Amino acid sequence: MKYGKQEWIAVYQKFIPSQYVKKVYDITPESLKQKNIHGIITDLDNTLVEWDRPNATPMLVAWLKSMKDAGIQVVIVSNNNEMRVKSFADPLGIPFIHQARKPMGRAFRKALAIMECKRENVVVIGDQMLTDIFGGNRNKLHTILVLPVAQSDGFITRFNRLVERRIMKKLKEKGQLTWED
Repeated sequence: MKYGKQEWIAVYQKFIPSQYVKKVYDITPESLKQKNIHGIITDLDNTLVEWDRPNATPMLVAWLKSMKDAGIQVVIVSNNNEMRVKSFADPLGIPFIHQARKPMGRAFRKALAIMECKRENVVVIGDQMLTDIFGGNRNKLHTILVLPVAQSDGFITRFNRLVERRIMKKLKEKGQLTWED
């Protein structure tokens, strides 16, 4: 099926993040406050830490504290199992949603309810276009794509990355990418 320019844009628009940064630490409380952001919905694996790292790094703990000190709430929304997400989030005192089934909208809406925030005051941070960005965009949230913190992935994520590379190639061909590789 051949798409015209308007149809193509409609198909791929949901995969384009509102913003792109190399790492989560490039997102500051000050930059979020300037956008009137009061809440963060963040992915866990390969966004905050490597998918096989059980605990937060000291640098991540400091970043999370800076958000809390600025009055910005954080909720982890992960497609991973309860044991993985709970063992990571509980020591940090961060609410979480496990087996979120991203990009489906239920977990995003639940995270908004947990934070008692409006969509326009929340960002979604993640490393995957097919789950985090697509899900956030479908729910009309500001989305921030970060580079994965690990070069290795689980099986399903490896498949997603293959699809993402094709989407990125198409976006690049159409001049829709607004960031450097």
